[in-house]
Amino acid sequence: MYTLAKKVRDLTPYTPAEGDFRVRLDANESFLSLPDALRRKIAERVAALPFNRYPDPLAKELSEKYAAVYGISPELLTVGDGSDELISMISSCLLERSDKVMTFSDDFSMYAFYSFLSEHPSVVMPKGEDFRIDVGAAIDRIRAEGVKAVVFSNPCNPTGRGLPKEEVRRLVRNTGALVVLDEAYMDFWSESLLPEVEAYDNLIILKTCSKALGLAGLRVGFAAANRTLTRALQAVKSPYNVGLLSQAAAAAVLEEPGYLEDCVQALLASRRELEAGLKALSAAYPGKLPKVYPSVTNFVLAACPEAEAAAAFLAGRGIAVRKFPGYLRISGGTASENRELLDGLSVWLGEERG
Repeated sequence: MYTLAKKVRDLTPYTPAEGDFRVRLDANESFLSLPDALRRKIAERVAALPFNRYPDPLAKELSEKYAAVYGISPELLTVGDGSDELISMISSCLLERSDKVMTFSDDFSMYAFYSFLSEHPSVVMPKGEDFRIDVGAAIDRIRAEGVKAVVFSNPCNPTGRGLPKEEVRRLVRNTGALVVLDEAYMDFWSESLLPEVEAYDNLIILKTCSKALGLAGLRVGFAAANRTLTRALQAVKSPYNVGLLSQAAAAAVLEEPGYLEDCVQALLASRRELEAGLKALSAAYPGKLPKVYPSVTNFVLAACPEAEAAAAFLAGRGIAVRKFPGYLRISGGTASENRELLDGLSVWLGEERG
């Protein structure tokens, strides 16, 4: 009789926060809805699509639109069904089974998960104080343990911290390992290595349309790399991995002049407002909310020893946040959503102190 592979027997499907939430601040999504004029533009393009035909396997038009916005060559891009598909593809296809993969703690959990599914030996590098990466120590460990690939996010999810590009550059230049740099949140910061990605033979940069552009529902991601790596990625990906609808809609949004920057500024203003409110609560209730970490993203991480209880209380008020052991990660929302979150957290903190 067939039996499941041991590595997947105890796995459970991913499920988002369950419940009837009026305020969703748990998934780092954009709170901005597409303008009506842009929706009409997308609708017109969708109406003309040949649904009986497979989509462009290389998503050439979409790559050209994305490359024009970010100032790189479209020939350096591979389009994926979200960054998750690209991470999985890199792990399963660009590495041998025995190759060691380094991740950092804390960081996006799916990096280690896809390495686990591909059966790569895992090397976990703990971060230092305030979730900082010690690049020198990382380089030493990569060399000492023969690590073949390093995967991390910059800026980091879930901490919101950023590693300056000169430090990332130092890591890339001083190791022979493949460096997979996830810049999903780099639209909110100014330390990207994307303009120089072609200069390295061991660097893949992941980008997304889900965060600043607010297109999480389309599942569109990009891998940028030199031409050799790009050719390999395009050779191993599924032939028609990004659908007609996603390609057409994302391309329509990307060709809107100034739209990305307008979104970025609105999301950063929200995060600053949220951050200021959380810092005020931390000052008032240092025992229950001892620290709010500086962020260069659209979300904020706050230390909260009773994070489980706090998240449950907020859920009871229709507010979803992401909880980790000892921490809350909260996405910036509309002004009213931020206020509702801060008011709810204030009530919980007051009740706990009382």
